[in-house]
Amino acid sequence: MDGSQVRVGLLGCGTVGSALIRLLHQQASSIEARTGIGLVVQRVAVRNASRDRGVDLSPDVFTNDPQQVVAAGDVDVVVEVMGGIEPARSLVLEAVKAGKPVVTANKELLANVGAEVFAAAEAAGVDVLFEAAVAGGIPLVRPLRESLLGEPVDRVLGIVNGTTNYILTRMTEAGASYAEALAEAQRLGFAEADPTADVEGFDAGAKIAILASIAFGVKVVAGDVYHEGIATLTADDIAYAVRRSYVVKLLAIAEQFAGDDRQVAVRVHPVLLPSTHPLASVRESFNAVFVQGGAVGDLMFYGRGAGGDPTASAVLGDLIDASVNLRKGTHAGVGALAPARIRPIDDLECEYYLGLDVVDRPGVLAAVAGVFGRHGVSIASMEQEGRGDEARLVFITHTARERDMQSTVTELGDLDAVRRVGSLIRLLGEEGGA
Repeated sequence: MDGSQVRVGLLGCGTVGSALIRLLHQQASSIEARTGIGLVVQRVAVRNASRDRGVDLSPDVFTNDPQQVVAAGDVDVVVEVMGGIEPARSLVLEAVKAGKPVVTANKELLANVGAEVFAAAEAAGVDVLFEAAVAGGIPLVRPLRESLLGEPVDRVLGIVNGTTNYILTRMTEAGASYAEALAEAQRLGFAEADPTADVEGFDAGAKIAILASIAFGVKVVAGDVYHEGIATLTADDIAYAVRRSYVVKLLAIAEQFAGDDRQVAVRVHPVLLPSTHPLASVRESFNAVFVQGGAVGDLMFYGRGAGGDPTASAVLGDLIDASVNLRKGTHAGVGALAPARIRPIDDLECEYYLGLDVVDRPGVLAAVAGVFGRHGVSIASMEQEGRGDEARLVFITHTARERDMQSTVTELGDLDAVRRVGSLIRLLGEEGGA
C-alpha cells in the first residue's frame, strides 16, 4: 500500500454517504496537498449493491455484506452512516477492536451505547469521531471535546432539530396551523413521512444526550432525557407569543449543577423565548446551540444542522482527522465518563405559560385562581378573551416548581368550568435562566 493512502470502508451510501463520496472526490487534491494523505474509498456496504448511487465508483466496490467492509484487510478507516443501533453497534465495535478508527454520524447509536463504544475505542487506542451525529455541518463536538476541555461548562441549550424549527417558523411568520406547517415541511423534504421522531422531540433528545455526555464528562443516554414535542401547540399559543414579544422554539437543554453528586438535567420541550434572545432569530431549518461556561461566558454555534452536504462535510472533517491520527499513531479519546445523577423534571423551577378554555360565567376566574393558590403557584399576569359562551384565559406565572405546576394543571382539568386545558409552555429568560 502507498504510505500516503488511507483506504476507507463505508457502511451505508444513502443521502449522507453518497454526498461524502462526491465531496471527497471534489476535495481529494486539496486534502492531499494539505495533509499528505490520499483518501480512497475502498469498499461500500449497501442493502442493494446493484442500485445506482449516483457516485463515481466502480461497481465492484459495492457489497451487500457490511462484514466484508469491517473485516477487510484493505480497509484502514471505517465510516458508519447506516443508522440505527444494530447492526451498527456490532460493526463499529468490531472495527475498533481490529484497530481501525471509526467515523460515525449515528446519533441513535451514541445516545444509547456511546459509553461502550468510547471505552472500546480507548482500549484499542483508536479514534471514534462523531461531529456529524449532533448538529450536521456545525462544528460543535470538536470544540466541546478539545477547545473547551478545561472550561467549566454549566449549560448547553439550543435548536438541534431543523424539522421542528421549520414548522414553528411557518406557524409564527405565516400564521399556519401545526398541520399546515407540517404538511409544507413534508412537501419540501424537511420532514419525514412519519415525523414522530422529530416532532415529539426524540431526535433532539438523542442529540442533547450526546452533548451532555461530552460537555459534562458524564454518562447520559437518550432514556435520561425528558421529552415534550410540538404537536399540541396551537395558533393561539403562537399568536400570544408574538403579541407579547416572545417566540416559541423547541429547545434541547442540558444543565450541570454544582455539588459532589454530578447532578445533570437533560430535557427537550417547547419554550417561550424573548424575541431579543439570539436563538429567537434562528429560522426555518437552521440549528443553533448555546454553550454557557463559567469562564468563557456564552458561545453560540449556528448553521445548517441537517442535509446531505452539510453532514457529509462534518463526516469528511472527522475522516481527515482520523486518517492523520492513524498515520501518526495517535488518537483523540473522549475520556472516562463518570456516572451522573439525573435531576428529574419535577425539580425544574421556571416561569410558565398556560392557556385554558373555560365557561364564561361569574366565579370561574376566582375558582381557577384558587387552584393556582392551593398549589403555591403565583400568577404574574392574566389575559381573558371572550368567545361566545366561553372564554380563553392565558396565564403567565412567577417562578414555580414543575411538580407544583403539574399538580395545578391536573386539578384545573377536573374543574367543571374548564372545557380544555391548553398548552403548558416554559419560559426562558433574557439571561438564559429557566
